[in-house]
Amino acid sequence: AVTPDGCRIISASDDSTLKVWDLATGAEERTLTGHSAGVRAVAVTPDGRYVISVSEDRTNKVWNLSTGAEERTLTGHSPLVRTVAVAPDSHRVISASWDGTLKVWDLATGAEEHTLTGHGLGVVAAAMMPDGCRVIAASSDSTLKIWNLDTGIEERTLTGHGSRVAAAAMSPESSFVIAATSDGTLRIWDLATGSENHGLLGHGYGVKAVAVSPDGQRVILASSDSVLKVWNLVTGQELASIVLEASVQCVAVAPDGVTIVAGDAAGNIYCLRYQEPAAD
Repeated sequence: AVTPDGCRIISASDDSTLKVWDLATGAEERTLTGHSAGVRAVAVTPDGRYVISVSEDRTNKVWNLSTGAEERTLTGHSPLVRTVAVAPDSHRVISASWDGTLKVWDLATGAEEHTLTGHGLGVVAAAMMPDGCRVIAASSDSTLKIWNLDTGIEERTLTGHGSRVAAAAMSPESSFVIAATSDGTLRIWDLATGSENHGLLGHGYGVKAVAVSPDGQRVILASSDSVLKVWNLVTGQELASIVLEASVQCVAVAPDGVTIVAGDAAGNIYCLRYQEPAAD
């Protein structure tokens, strides 16, 4: 994850640790220890104060980004916790598990507000909508679901994927969501109508992670074939293909819109800059 100010990277590892890095210099600032198993996902609160990590040890941990101190542990999931999202006001955390459930937490108190049930298989990605009242979840059951966080009610299910959804990301203005499947294909859904509004973009192997640029014009796909691909969402054109050392596990775009941060299975973190060529 990249902090909202674009100055730091927070990486998470199978060795149960998180590391905070200076994006400009590449220097490691600190290591966060406390999980007893691999860390599967990490998010930074929009106010930049806290890091939330979720782990195979079935817990969520809240860390103070300034001090590195562990502030709180959120417990309640039965199997491993797979992904995490934070509300725009930084007051709620949504974590999702391999049993197909999502839990909504009050960040200030650590209290569990709701458990959202309905997916048939594990939830692999979750993203908040700007109103802070709804979350969209993508699952290995080949569906995406939109939930109301105030009521805990499922509002809509998006269906049509031919294989399990492996990763998903929302556009910055939350008008559409991009879902990638294990067969390497991509579907782009209009959230206002619940319909698919773009064709398929291809990737040679299963996509592991998806990120959208802050202007909503480009999508970056991280794949198990060790390749990062950058696509133009308007034209459907592939803009770049970057080969890394090992299977690419995660990807994020910094607030500047040109810095791409990716991590691979060999433990490497890459900071790349992509800028489209100037028009003639």
